Amino acid sequence: MTELAFVKGHGTRNDFVLFDDRDNKFDLTSDLVRKLADRHAGIGADGVIRVVASRYIDEGAEILKSEPHATWFMDYRNADGSIAQMCGNGVRVFAAYLEALGLVSFSGGETITIGTRAGARTVSKQDGWYRVGMGTWSMPYATQAETSGYDATVTCTGLEPETSPRPGLSVDMGNPHTVIVVESTEQLRAINLQVAPHVEPVPPHGTNVEIVVPLNTTHAVNGHTQGHIAMRVHERGVGETQSCGTGACAAAAAVRYWAHAQHDDNSTPVPDSWLVDVPGGQVQVDFADDYVWLSGPATLVAHGTAHIELL
Repeated sequence: MTELAFVKGHGTRNDFVLFDDRDNKFDLTSDLVRKLADRHAGIGADGVIRVVASRYIDEGAEILKSEPHATWFMDYRNADGSIAQMCGNGVRVFAAYLEALGLVSFSGGETITIGTRAGARTVSKQDGWYRVGMGTWSMPYATQAETSGYDATVTCTGLEPETSPRPGLSVDMGNPHTVIVVESTEQLRAINLQVAPHVEPVPPHGTNVEIVVPLNTTHAVNGHTQGHIAMRVHERGVGETQSCGTGACAAAAAVRYWAHAQHDDNSTPVPDSWLVDVPGGQVQVDFADDYVWLSGPATLVAHGTAHIELL
């Protein structure tokens, strides 16, 4: 019987099965990912993450040409077995797993670099939270967004009136997102995300959908105002999850963009730091122009052995 040693971890309850295959000897098939992620017949997770040396992965080897310290590659798969470019919560949990394996250390305040299919990502650790340099965000349909304020429409089950699509903003965080805003936390709770939101035009490679409500609270941090939003997310290939790291970044980026558009005279400063409440907890998103950092917890909760032939 083939056995697979694994660790279970989560970042604000966005949960993952992780395993160490640093020498690239394991055949991680889509079928096996689905079985491991199954919450009734498997271990259960939003995704599966494999640790592998970057030199064994084409994307990782390419990253090593410009980032020679990106020794380890995060091979991430969605629960449905599909390959994903990036996962912001997954990066933090991946870093915590590398730390537990003794492959990296943050004890001296080090910043590490890891490879992902969305490119190299830096990770540091402070006060128990992991801070990830997520790279730049962008709007794939910027011209339309700048003209109309939106570039897509989204219809959600349970969001009244259901026949009235909401304007959405497409945001690229290395993976695709579409963000809409609702008026209240009551509306946010009422949405049925067991049914996938309908996005028009239909994204060619699918999209994560974030539903956001701005909260009327701000915080002073080092003399600067910090914004505050709450969100829920429907992830492509997974369904609703308790949290989505890239989704939190996309949501904050969209709200920040819309706020800048409303206050283009600079009369009201728009925060560059945002607290994002998700069903699984809270993360923080910080901006420097178009560059994004994501900070939040990562927890390894269990380890064990999966009997693959029994899945």
